[in-house]
Amino acid sequence: MAKAPLPDKFRQFGEWYDQVSEKAELADVRYGVKGFVVYRPNLMHIVKQIYETLERHLVAAGHREMLFPLLISHRNLLVEKDHVKGFEKEVFFVERSEAEASEERLFIRPTSETAIYPMYALWIRSYRDLPFKAFQSCAVYRYETKATRPLFRGREFLWIESHNVFATRKEAESQLGEDLEITKKTFEEFGLPFLPIEREPFDRFPGAERSLAYDVPLPDKQVLQSATTHLLGQRFTKPFGVTFLSNEGEKVTPESTCFGPGVSRMAALVVAVHGDEYGLVLPFKAASVQVVVVPIRNEAALVEYAKKLTATVAAAGYRARMDDGTETAGEKFYRWEMLGVPARIEVGPREAETKVLTLTRRDTRKRESVPEAELVTRLAALEKEVLAELARRAWDWLNSNIHSAATKQEVLSQARTTGGFIKFTFCGREECAAEIKAQTGGYEVRGRRADISEEHAASCTWCGTKGTELAYLAKAY
Repeated sequence: MAKAPLPDKFRQFGEWYDQVSEKAELADVRYGVKGFVVYRPNLMHIVKQIYETLERHLVAAGHREMLFPLLISHRNLLVEKDHVKGFEKEVFFVERSEAEASEERLFIRPTSETAIYPMYALWIRSYRDLPFKAFQSCAVYRYETKATRPLFRGREFLWIESHNVFATRKEAESQLGEDLEITKKTFEEFGLPFLPIEREPFDRFPGAERSLAYDVPLPDKQVLQSATTHLLGQRFTKPFGVTFLSNEGEKVTPESTCFGPGVSRMAALVVAVHGDEYGLVLPFKAASVQVVVVPIRNEAALVEYAKKLTATVAAAGYRARMDDGTETAGEKFYRWEMLGVPARIEVGPREAETKVLTLTRRDTRKRESVPEAELVTRLAALEKEVLAELARRAWDWLNSNIHSAATKQEVLSQARTTGGFIKFTFCGREECAAEIKAQTGGYEVRGRRADISEEHAASCTWCGTKGTELAYLAKAY
Protein backbone atom coordinates (compact mmCIF):
# COMPACT_ATOMS: atom_id res chain seq x y z
CA MET A 1 0.00 0.00 0.00
CA ALA A 2 1.33 3.42 -0.96
CA LYS A 3 2.39 5.73 1.85
CA ALA A 4 -0.20 8.32 2.80
CA PRO A 5 0.71 11.76 1.42
CA LEU A 6 -0.05 13.63 4.66
CA PRO A 7 0.92 13.28 8.32
CA ASP A 8 -1.47 11.66 10.81
CA LYS A 9 -3.76 14.57 11.73
CA PHE A 10 -4.28 13.31 15.28
CA ARG A 11 -0.56 13.32 16.03
CA GLN A 12 0.63 16.22 13.90
CA PHE A 13 -2.46 18.32 13.40
CA GLY A 14 -0.77 21.63 12.68
CA GLU A 15 1.48 20.14 10.01
CA TRP A 16 -1.42 18.14 8.57
CA TYR A 17 -3.67 21.20 8.35
CA ASP A 18 -1.03 23.35 6.66
CA GLN A 19 -0.26 20.65 4.11
CA VAL A 20 -3.87 19.85 3.25
CA SER A 21 -4.59 23.57 2.92
CA GLU A 22 -1.81 23.84 0.37
CA LYS A 23 -2.19 20.53 -1.51
CA ALA A 24 -5.97 20.70 -1.70
CA GLU A 25 -5.69 24.32 -2.90
CA LEU A 26 -7.78 25.86 -0.13
CA ALA A 27 -6.20 28.96 1.43
CA ASP A 28 -3.07 30.72 0.27
CA VAL A 29 -1.12 32.44 3.05
CA ARG A 30 1.30 34.22 0.67
CA TYR A 31 -0.85 37.33 0.24
CA GLY A 32 1.73 39.45 2.02
CA VAL A 33 -0.44 41.19 4.64
CA LYS A 34 -0.25 39.66 8.11
CA GLY A 35 -3.43 37.97 9.26
CA PHE A 36 -5.05 37.89 5.81
CA VAL A 37 -5.34 34.88 3.49
CA VAL A 38 -6.67 34.26 0.00
CA TYR A 39 -9.64 31.91 -0.35
CA ARG A 40 -9.00 29.73 -3.39
CA PRO A 41 -11.86 28.31 -5.49
CA ASN A 42 -11.96 24.92 -3.71
CA LEU A 43 -12.38 26.65 -0.36
CA MET A 44 -14.84 29.21 -1.69
CA HIS A 45 -17.18 26.44 -2.79
CA ILE A 46 -17.32 25.15 0.80
CA VAL A 47 -17.80 28.71 2.05
CA LYS A 48 -20.63 29.37 -0.42
CA GLN A 49 -22.41 26.18 0.61
CA ILE A 50 -22.21 27.16 4.27
CA TYR A 51 -23.54 30.63 3.49
CA GLU A 52 -26.39 29.19 1.42
CA THR A 53 -27.37 26.78 4.17
CA LEU A 54 -27.32 29.34 6.98
CA GLU A 55 -29.17 31.94 4.90
CA ARG A 56 -31.83 29.40 3.91
CA HIS A 57 -32.51 28.48 7.53
CA LEU A 58 -32.50 32.11 8.64
CA VAL A 59 -34.98 33.15 5.95
CA ALA A 60 -37.20 30.16 6.79
CA ALA A 61 -37.25 31.41 10.39
CA GLY A 62 -38.44 34.87 9.34
CA HIS A 63 -35.16 36.77 8.99
CA ARG A 64 -34.57 39.20 6.13
CA GLU A 65 -31.25 40.06 4.52
CA MET A 66 -29.58 43.47 4.69
CA LEU A 67 -26.11 44.92 4.16
CA PHE A 68 -24.37 47.67 6.10
CA PRO A 69 -21.30 49.71 5.16
CA LEU A 70 -17.85 48.60 6.26
CA LEU A 71 -17.05 51.80 8.18
CA ILE A 72 -18.38 52.94 11.55
CA SER A 73 -18.24 56.51 12.81
CA HIS A 74 -16.26 57.34 15.94
CA ARG A 75 -19.30 58.80 17.72
CA ASN A 76 -21.35 55.63 17.17
CA LEU A 77 -18.49 53.41 18.29
CA LEU A 78 -18.28 55.29 21.60
CA VAL A 79 -21.98 55.26 22.46
CA GLU A 80 -21.91 51.81 24.06
CA LYS A 81 -18.73 52.11 26.16
CA ASP A 82 -18.64 48.58 27.59
CA HIS A 83 -18.91 47.13 24.10
CA VAL A 84 -16.11 49.33 22.75
CA LYS A 85 -13.91 48.45 25.70
CA GLY A 86 -14.16 44.80 24.72
CA PHE A 87 -12.82 45.54 21.23
CA GLU A 88 -10.67 48.62 21.80
CA LYS A 89 -7.38 46.83 21.12
CA GLU A 90 -8.72 45.06 18.03
CA VAL A 91 -10.28 47.88 16.02
CA PHE A 92 -8.72 49.05 12.75
CA PHE A 93 -9.15 52.74 11.95
CA VAL A 94 -8.94 54.49 8.58
CA GLU A 95 -6.18 56.98 7.82
CA ARG A 96 -7.06 59.72 5.35
CA SER A 97 -5.34 62.49 3.47
CA GLU A 98 -4.40 65.72 5.25
CA ALA A 99 -7.21 67.54 3.44
CA GLU A 100 -9.76 65.25 5.09
CA ALA A 101 -8.13 65.13 8.51
CA SER A 102 -10.75 67.39 10.07
CA GLU A 103 -13.52 64.92 9.34
CA GLU A 104 -14.71 62.44 11.94
CA ARG A 105 -12.47 59.43 12.50
CA LEU A 106 -13.75 56.22 10.92
CA PHE A 107 -13.31 52.63 12.07
CA ILE A 108 -13.60 49.30 10.27
CA ARG A 109 -16.28 47.08 11.81
CA PRO A 110 -15.05 44.48 14.32
CA THR A 111 -18.75 43.60 14.66
CA SER A 112 -21.71 45.74 13.67
CA GLU A 113 -23.86 46.60 16.68
CA THR A 114 -22.73 50.23 16.73
CA ALA A 115 -23.45 50.52 12.99
CA ILE A 116 -26.81 48.77 12.99
CA TYR A 117 -28.66 50.09 16.03
CA PRO A 118 -28.58 53.79 15.01
CA MET A 119 -30.39 52.72 11.85
CA TYR A 120 -32.80 50.48 13.76
CA ALA A 121 -33.74 53.61 15.73
CA LEU A 122 -34.95 55.08 12.41
CA TRP A 123 -36.64 51.95 11.11
CA ILE A 124 -38.46 50.70 14.22
CA ARG A 125 -41.27 53.03 15.26
CA SER A 126 -44.28 50.94 16.22
CA TYR A 127 -45.15 47.58 17.78
CA ARG A 128 -46.22 46.65 14.25
CA ASP A 129 -42.54 46.76 13.21
CA LEU A 130 -41.69 44.00 15.69
CA PRO A 131 -40.26 41.48 15.79
CA PHE A 132 -37.58 42.83 13.48
CA LYS A 133 -35.26 40.00 12.41
CA ALA A 134 -32.52 40.72 9.86
CA PHE A 135 -29.01 39.55 8.99
CA GLN A 136 -26.05 40.42 6.83
CA SER A 137 -23.47 38.11 5.26
CA CYS A 138 -20.15 39.88 5.37
CA ALA A 139 -16.58 40.04 6.63
CA VAL A 140 -15.44 41.65 9.86
CA TYR A 141 -11.97 42.86 10.80
CA ARG A 142 -10.12 42.68 14.09
CA TYR A 143 -6.51 43.40 14.91
CA GLU A 144 -5.91 39.84 16.05
CA THR A 145 -2.51 39.30 17.64
CA LYS A 146 -2.58 35.50 17.95
CA ALA A 147 -0.99 33.60 15.09
CA THR A 148 -2.89 30.39 14.35
CA ARG A 149 -3.89 28.34 11.33
CA PRO A 150 -5.78 29.93 8.40
CA LEU A 151 -9.55 30.24 9.04
CA PHE A 152 -9.20 29.55 12.77
CA ARG A 153 -8.19 33.05 13.72
CA GLY A 154 -7.20 36.01 11.57
CA ARG A 155 -7.68 39.70 11.02
CA GLU A 156 -10.41 39.21 8.42
CA PHE A 157 -13.03 36.53 8.71
CA LEU A 158 -16.32 35.70 7.04
CA TRP A 159 -19.53 35.31 8.97
CA ILE A 160 -23.22 36.09 9.18
CA GLU A 161 -24.50 38.45 11.84
CA SER A 162 -28.18 38.44 12.64
CA HIS A 163 -29.54 41.31 14.76
CA ASN A 164 -33.05 40.88 16.10
CA VAL A 165 -35.34 43.23 18.04
CA PHE A 166 -38.36 42.19 20.10
CA ALA A 167 -41.10 43.84 22.10
CA THR A 168 -40.55 41.63 25.15
CA ARG A 169 -37.75 39.89 27.03
CA LYS A 170 -39.50 36.55 26.65
CA GLU A 171 -39.46 36.82 22.86
CA ALA A 172 -35.78 37.78 22.88
CA GLU A 173 -34.88 34.82 25.08
CA SER A 174 -36.78 32.44 22.79
CA GLN A 175 -34.62 33.66 19.90
CA LEU A 176 -31.61 32.02 21.55
CA GLY A 177 -33.33 28.66 21.14
CA GLU A 178 -34.12 29.41 17.50
CA ASP A 179 -30.48 30.31 16.82
CA LEU A 180 -29.39 27.05 18.43
CA GLU A 181 -31.78 25.15 16.20
CA ILE A 182 -30.49 26.93 13.07
CA THR A 183 -26.93 26.05 14.06
CA LYS A 184 -27.93 22.43 14.63
CA LYS A 185 -29.65 22.14 11.25
CA THR A 186 -26.70 23.71 9.45
CA PHE A 187 -24.12 21.52 11.16
CA GLU A 188 -26.17 18.41 10.39
CA GLU A 189 -26.07 19.20 6.66
CA PHE A 190 -22.26 19.04 6.81
CA GLY A 191 -21.96 16.12 9.23
CA LEU A 192 -20.48 18.31 11.97
CA PRO A 193 -20.90 18.04 15.76
CA PHE A 194 -20.83 20.78 18.40
CA LEU A 195 -21.50 21.43 22.06
CA PRO A 196 -23.67 24.48 22.84
CA ILE A 197 -22.15 26.06 25.93
CA GLU A 198 -23.37 29.10 27.84
CA ARG A 199 -20.39 31.31 28.65
CA GLU A 200 -19.66 32.53 32.16
CA PRO A 201 -20.60 36.15 33.01
CA PHE A 202 -16.92 37.13 32.95
CA ASP A 203 -16.46 35.60 29.48
CA ARG A 204 -19.45 37.00 27.61
CA PHE A 205 -19.48 39.00 24.41
CA PRO A 206 -18.97 42.69 25.35
CA GLY A 207 -22.39 44.11 26.20
CA ALA A 208 -24.21 40.77 26.32
CA GLU A 209 -26.37 39.55 29.19
CA ARG A 210 -26.11 35.93 28.04
CA SER A 211 -23.74 34.33 25.52
CA LEU A 212 -24.11 30.89 23.95
CA ALA A 213 -21.17 29.48 22.03
CA TYR A 214 -20.89 26.39 19.86
CA ASP A 215 -17.60 24.55 20.52
CA VAL A 216 -16.03 21.73 18.52
CA PRO A 217 -12.93 19.71 19.48
CA LEU A 218 -10.37 19.47 16.67
CA PRO A 219 -7.95 16.58 16.08
CA ASP A 220 -5.42 18.09 18.49
CA LYS A 221 -8.21 18.18 21.12
CA GLN A 222 -8.26 21.95 21.31
CA VAL A 223 -11.69 23.43 20.71
CA LEU A 224 -12.79 25.91 18.09
CA GLN A 225 -15.70 28.26 18.81
CA SER A 226 -17.64 28.25 15.57
CA ALA A 227 -20.70 30.42 16.29
CA THR A 228 -22.25 32.47 19.07
CA THR A 229 -25.66 33.76 20.14
CA HIS A 230 -26.07 36.68 22.52
CA LEU A 231 -28.95 38.08 24.52
CA LEU A 232 -28.28 41.82 24.41
CA GLY A 233 -31.35 43.00 26.29
CA GLN A 234 -31.43 46.79 26.06
CA ARG A 235 -27.65 47.24 26.02
CA PHE A 236 -27.76 48.60 22.46
CA THR A 237 -31.37 49.57 21.92
CA LYS A 238 -31.41 51.96 24.88
CA PRO A 239 -28.18 53.96 24.25
CA PHE A 240 -28.95 54.24 20.53
CA GLY A 241 -32.52 55.41 21.15
CA VAL A 242 -34.38 52.46 19.63
CA THR A 243 -37.99 52.73 20.83
CA PHE A 244 -41.46 51.78 19.64
CA LEU A 245 -44.98 52.85 20.41
CA SER A 246 -46.89 50.05 22.09
CA ASN A 247 -50.48 49.13 21.29
CA GLU A 248 -51.43 51.36 24.23
CA GLY A 249 -49.49 54.32 22.81
CA GLU A 250 -46.58 54.11 25.27
CA LYS A 251 -42.96 54.59 24.20
CA VAL A 252 -41.07 51.35 24.98
CA THR A 253 -37.42 50.32 24.66
CA PRO A 254 -37.27 46.90 22.98
CA GLU A 255 -35.00 43.91 23.70
CA SER A 256 -32.50 42.53 21.20
CA THR A 257 -30.30 39.56 20.36
CA CYS A 258 -27.53 38.81 17.89
CA PHE A 259 -26.35 35.58 16.27
CA GLY A 260 -22.92 35.23 14.67
CA PRO A 261 -22.13 31.96 12.88
CA GLY A 262 -18.49 32.05 11.81
CA VAL A 263 -18.47 30.90 8.19
CA SER A 264 -14.65 30.84 7.97
CA ARG A 265 -14.43 28.68 11.08
CA MET A 266 -17.20 26.37 9.92
CA ALA A 267 -15.28 25.85 6.68
CA ALA A 268 -12.22 25.02 8.79
CA LEU A 269 -14.31 22.44 10.65
CA VAL A 270 -15.36 20.74 7.41
CA VAL A 271 -11.67 20.43 6.52
CA ALA A 272 -10.30 19.49 9.93
CA VAL A 273 -13.02 17.26 11.35
CA HIS A 274 -13.57 15.08 8.27
CA GLY A 275 -10.15 15.04 6.58
CA ASP A 276 -7.65 12.16 6.79
CA GLU A 277 -4.06 11.39 5.87
CA TYR A 278 -5.02 11.31 2.17
CA GLY A 279 -6.52 14.80 2.13
CA LEU A 280 -10.01 16.25 2.29
CA VAL A 281 -13.01 14.04 2.94
CA LEU A 282 -16.09 15.97 1.91
CA PRO A 283 -19.79 15.28 2.12
CA PHE A 284 -21.47 15.64 -1.26
CA LYS A 285 -22.85 19.06 -0.31
CA ALA A 286 -19.41 20.57 0.35
CA ALA A 287 -17.66 19.14 -2.72
CA SER A 288 -17.23 21.30 -5.83
CA VAL A 289 -16.81 18.01 -7.74
CA GLN A 290 -19.08 15.34 -6.30
CA VAL A 291 -18.35 12.54 -8.75
CA VAL A 292 -15.22 12.10 -10.84
CA VAL A 293 -15.05 9.61 -13.72
CA VAL A 294 -11.54 8.35 -14.44
CA PRO A 295 -10.64 6.36 -17.57
CA ILE A 296 -7.89 3.96 -16.51
CA ARG A 297 -6.15 4.46 -19.85
CA ASN A 298 -6.47 7.24 -22.38
CA GLU A 299 -7.89 5.03 -25.08
CA ALA A 300 -10.52 6.55 -27.33
CA ALA A 301 -13.19 3.94 -26.52
CA LEU A 302 -12.65 4.27 -22.75
CA VAL A 303 -12.66 8.06 -22.87
CA GLU A 304 -15.85 8.08 -24.93
CA TYR A 305 -17.55 5.72 -22.48
CA ALA A 306 -16.34 7.80 -19.52
CA LYS A 307 -17.72 10.93 -21.20
CA LYS A 308 -21.12 9.25 -21.55
CA LEU A 309 -21.13 8.23 -17.88
CA THR A 310 -20.15 11.75 -16.82
CA ALA A 311 -23.05 13.20 -18.79
CA THR A 312 -25.46 10.71 -17.20
CA VAL A 313 -24.29 11.60 -13.69
CA ALA A 314 -24.46 15.34 -14.43
CA ALA A 315 -27.97 14.99 -15.86
CA ALA A 316 -28.99 13.42 -12.54
CA GLY A 317 -28.01 16.66 -10.80
CA TYR A 318 -24.50 15.89 -9.58
CA ARG A 319 -21.43 18.04 -10.09
CA ALA A 320 -19.50 15.57 -12.24
CA ARG A 321 -16.18 15.73 -14.04
CA MET A 322 -14.21 13.40 -16.28
CA ASP A 323 -10.45 13.28 -15.83
CA ASP A 324 -8.91 12.35 -19.18
CA GLY A 325 -5.55 13.94 -18.39
CA THR A 326 -2.20 12.42 -19.30
CA GLU A 327 -1.28 11.35 -15.75
CA THR A 328 -1.37 7.72 -14.67
CA ALA A 329 -4.52 6.37 -13.06
CA GLY A 330 -2.72 6.30 -9.70
CA GLU A 331 -1.77 9.96 -10.01
CA LYS A 332 -5.37 10.86 -10.81
CA PHE A 333 -6.65 8.87 -7.85
CA TYR A 334 -4.17 10.65 -5.59
CA ARG A 335 -5.31 14.09 -6.78
CA TRP A 336 -9.03 13.48 -6.46
CA GLU A 337 -8.63 11.88 -3.04
CA MET A 338 -6.65 14.92 -1.90
CA LEU A 339 -9.50 17.15 -3.10
CA GLY A 340 -12.03 15.07 -1.17
CA VAL A 341 -14.31 14.10 -4.07
CA PRO A 342 -16.93 11.85 -2.46
CA ALA A 343 -17.30 9.32 -5.30
CA ARG A 344 -14.92 8.08 -8.00
CA ILE A 345 -15.96 5.93 -10.94
CA GLU A 346 -13.14 3.96 -12.54
CA VAL A 347 -13.50 2.95 -16.17
CA GLY A 348 -11.26 0.27 -17.61
CA PRO A 349 -11.70 -2.27 -20.43
CA ARG A 350 -13.59 -4.65 -18.12
CA GLU A 351 -16.04 -1.94 -17.02
CA ALA A 352 -16.60 -0.80 -20.59
CA GLU A 353 -17.31 -4.36 -21.71
CA THR A 354 -19.48 -5.58 -18.82
CA LYS A 355 -21.13 -2.23 -18.01
CA VAL A 356 -20.45 -2.99 -14.35
CA LEU A 357 -18.60 -0.02 -12.90
CA THR A 358 -16.04 0.26 -10.11
CA LEU A 359 -17.20 2.87 -7.64
CA THR A 360 -14.88 4.10 -4.85
CA ARG A 361 -16.25 6.14 -1.96
CA ARG A 362 -13.84 8.67 -0.45
CA ASP A 363 -14.92 8.41 3.19
CA THR A 364 -14.02 4.71 3.55
CA ARG A 365 -11.77 4.37 0.45
CA LYS A 366 -13.63 1.14 -0.35
CA ARG A 367 -14.51 -0.09 -3.83
CA GLU A 368 -17.75 -1.67 -4.95
CA SER A 369 -19.20 -2.88 -8.21
CA VAL A 370 -22.27 -1.09 -9.54
CA PRO A 371 -24.17 -1.94 -12.75
CA GLU A 372 -24.39 1.10 -15.00
CA ALA A 373 -28.18 0.93 -14.94
CA GLU A 374 -28.14 1.31 -11.14
CA LEU A 375 -25.47 4.03 -10.95
CA VAL A 376 -27.70 7.06 -10.34
CA THR A 377 -29.76 5.20 -7.74
CA ARG A 378 -26.59 4.06 -5.99
CA LEU A 379 -25.17 7.61 -5.94
CA ALA A 380 -28.35 8.92 -4.32
CA ALA A 381 -28.04 6.32 -1.57
CA LEU A 382 -24.30 6.90 -1.27
CA GLU A 383 -24.80 10.63 -0.69
CA LYS A 384 -26.84 9.87 2.44
CA GLU A 385 -24.47 7.10 3.56
CA VAL A 386 -21.40 9.33 3.32
CA LEU A 387 -23.02 12.11 5.32
CA ALA A 388 -24.19 9.65 7.98
CA GLU A 389 -20.76 8.06 8.24
CA LEU A 390 -18.96 11.39 8.53
CA ALA A 391 -21.42 12.56 11.18
CA ARG A 392 -21.03 9.30 13.12
CA ARG A 393 -17.24 9.60 13.15
CA ALA A 394 -17.39 13.27 14.12
CA TRP A 395 -19.80 12.72 17.01
CA ASP A 396 -17.83 9.69 18.20
CA TRP A 397 -14.72 11.90 18.30
CA LEU A 398 -16.49 14.65 20.21
CA ASN A 399 -18.11 12.31 22.73
CA SER A 400 -14.87 10.39 23.30
CA ASN A 401 -13.21 13.67 24.24
CA ILE A 402 -15.58 14.62 27.07
CA HIS A 403 -14.10 13.60 30.41
CA SER A 404 -15.17 14.09 34.01
CA ALA A 405 -13.02 15.17 36.93
CA ALA A 406 -14.10 14.80 40.56
CA THR A 407 -10.96 16.24 42.16
CA LYS A 408 -8.43 18.97 41.51
CA GLN A 409 -5.77 16.34 40.84
CA GLU A 410 -7.97 14.71 38.22
CA VAL A 411 -8.39 18.08 36.49
CA LEU A 412 -4.63 18.54 36.41
CA SER A 413 -3.99 14.96 35.27
CA GLN A 414 -6.56 15.09 32.48
CA ALA A 415 -5.30 18.46 31.29
CA ARG A 416 -1.83 16.91 30.95
CA THR A 417 -2.80 13.59 29.41
CA THR A 418 -6.27 13.39 27.85
CA GLY A 419 -7.13 16.83 26.49
CA GLY A 420 -10.54 17.65 25.08
CA PHE A 421 -13.37 18.76 27.35
CA ILE A 422 -13.14 18.25 31.11
CA LYS A 423 -16.40 18.40 33.08
CA PHE A 424 -16.17 19.58 36.67
CA THR A 425 -18.23 21.30 39.34
CA PHE A 426 -17.50 25.02 39.23
CA CYS A 427 -18.10 27.80 41.74
CA GLY A 428 -18.64 30.47 39.08
CA ARG A 429 -15.83 32.75 40.30
CA GLU A 430 -13.57 34.46 37.78
CA GLU A 431 -10.63 34.19 40.20
CA CYS A 432 -11.03 30.41 40.30
CA ALA A 433 -11.17 30.24 36.48
CA ALA A 434 -7.99 32.30 36.21
CA GLU A 435 -6.19 29.98 38.63
CA ILE A 436 -7.31 26.91 36.69
CA LYS A 437 -6.06 28.40 33.42
CA ALA A 438 -2.68 29.27 34.96
CA GLN A 439 -2.11 25.86 36.53
CA THR A 440 -3.42 23.69 33.68
CA GLY A 441 -1.43 25.37 30.93
CA GLY A 442 -4.28 27.25 29.29
CA TYR A 443 -7.48 25.32 30.01
CA GLU A 444 -10.34 27.81 30.10
CA VAL A 445 -13.70 27.54 31.80
CA ARG A 446 -15.94 27.45 28.74
CA GLY A 447 -19.22 27.39 30.71
CA ARG A 448 -22.17 25.02 31.16
CA ARG A 449 -24.20 23.12 28.58
CA ALA A 450 -26.96 25.27 27.10
CA ASP A 451 -29.05 22.39 25.72
CA ILE A 452 -29.33 20.06 28.72
CA SER A 453 -29.35 20.25 32.50
CA GLU A 454 -26.54 18.42 34.29
CA GLU A 455 -26.24 17.75 38.00
CA HIS A 456 -23.22 19.03 39.88
CA ALA A 457 -21.55 18.31 43.20
CA ALA A 458 -21.99 20.47 46.28
CA SER A 459 -18.45 21.88 46.15
CA CYS A 460 -16.24 23.30 43.40
CA THR A 461 -13.91 20.58 42.15
CA TRP A 462 -11.02 23.03 42.05
CA CYS A 463 -11.32 25.36 45.03
CA GLY A 464 -13.77 23.62 47.34
CA THR A 465 -16.21 26.53 47.70
CA LYS A 466 -19.92 26.14 46.94
CA GLY A 467 -20.53 24.59 43.52
CA THR A 468 -23.03 26.32 41.26
CA GLU A 469 -22.92 24.34 37.99
CA LEU A 470 -21.34 21.55 36.02
CA ALA A 471 -18.96 23.41 33.73
CA TYR A 472 -16.66 22.45 30.87
CA LEU A 473 -12.96 23.16 30.62
CA ALA A 474 -11.02 23.12 27.36
CA LYS A 475 -7.99 24.60 25.69
CA ALA A 476 -9.25 26.77 22.84
CA TYR A 477 -8.02 28.46 19.69
